[in-house]
This record gives sequence, C-alpha cells and structure tokens, in this order.
Amino acid sequence: MKRGSTIFLQAVIVLIGIVALAVMIRFPLTEGRAVNLDLFSIYSDPFIVYGYAASIPFFVALYQAFKLLGLIGQNRVFSLSSVKALRTIKYCAITQTILIVMAALYIRIFHAQDDDPAGFIAMCIVTTFISIVIATAAAVSEKLLQNAVSIKLENDLTV
Repeated sequence: MKRGSTIFLQAVIVLIGIVALAVMIRFPLTEGRAVNLDLFSIYSDPFIVYGYAASIPFFVALYQAFKLLGLIGQNRVFSLSSVKALRTIKYCAITQTILIVMAALYIRIFHAQDDDPAGFIAMCIVTTFISIVIATAAAVSEKLLQNAVSIKLENDLTV
C-alpha cells in the first residue's frame, strides 16, 4: 500500500475519533433524559457516565487501527505488532458488543412505562451487529496474519 493511502486512512481514523468525541460532549446537552439538567447533573448521570466508560474500547480500537496503518505504511505488516493490534481490535469489538447489549437490556427492563425504548434498542441492535462484524473481520485477519508471520519466521530461520 502506498504511503499516501495509509496517511489518508490514518487521517480518516483521527477524524472519526474527533467526531465521536464531539458527539459525546455535545449530545447529552441537547437530547435525551438529561436535556433539562444543569451541567454538573448531566455529567454525573449514571447512564451518561456508563456511555463514556463504554466508549473506551471504541477509542482503544481506533488507536490500534491507527497504529496498524502505521505499521502497514512502514512495510511491517507481517510482524507480531500487527497481530497484536488486530487481537486488541477484536477484544475491543467483543467488549463493545457486551457493553451495548448490557445498555439495551438495562433500558428495556428499567425504562419508564410511558416511554418507548424502541429507537434506542434498534440503535443497539445495529451497533451490536457492526461490532460483531468488526470482531469477526479482526479475528479472521488476525488468524491469517498470524499464519503469515509464522511462515515468515520459519523462512527467516532456515535462510
């Protein structure tokens, strides 16, 4: 892959991170259950704090993808660092799936009776599916890259 392509993809990952962070900061002020609360109460709301804590695996996975693209740009894709980055992305996607399902179950069980949680649960289903796809793709890529690294190490030792 050309160096320009990896730099472009790294810029896209940084942009995704910045937009996600901006949405996380701005969204609680304008929407949802905390719209009428003061600034301190908004960010001390347990569900919003859970949302921020649950976003940690997302940002870790973004960092690992950024790092993986850096390794690809340096022509070090067939290294143990690349395998480790893919493994971390896989674990982050699995963790994100579990955290999203837990949030959906919480809202489904404990929501107010006059409130309809269908929109939130639909978003949870879609993001869970996306996380599962990412975890699967990372697992398959990790396995293939691990096999390639093993073959490369064997060939390096025999030469």
